[in-house]
Amino acid sequence: MLIGEYQHTLDTKKRLAIPAKLRKEIGERMILTRGLNSCLFIYPMQQWEKLTEKLSQLPVGQGDTRSFLRLLFSGAVEVELDQLGRILVPDYLKAYAGLGTRVVVAGVFDRLEVWDEEKWNNYKQEVEKNTDMIAEKLGELGLY
Repeated sequence: MLIGEYQHTLDTKKRLAIPAKLRKEIGERMILTRGLNSCLFIYPMQQWEKLTEKLSQLPVGQGDTRSFLRLLFSGAVEVELDQLGRILVPDYLKAYAGLGTRVVVAGVFDRLEVWDEEKWNNYKQEVEKNTDMIAEKLGELGLY
């Protein structure tokens, strides 16, 4: 399971170090793509394959489904760790997420998320204000 929050930098060559604690679980090769809320998702290959299998079952006749699939798959790129445990973030993904020099890598169960540090802090503050409401909604679903 991928968990934790790690502050890192995106160097001038757009390389991002994957936290050492997560490298074994994420693997040498992974998929980097557009995420939600203006962040990037990094999936281990095995999780990406599971996700694509589920998504292949969605009805492409629905506009929202097509839009989501286009966003996710057209932005996807296979990346590989270099000898120092870094990946290269393409320009279009860096721009999509608005990544500056300071970034946060967050472990979110089956994937990593890469956020611009300021955006992450703002997002986290907003969510933290609503934890009671979120817990109630999850309770209605029988999940909390």
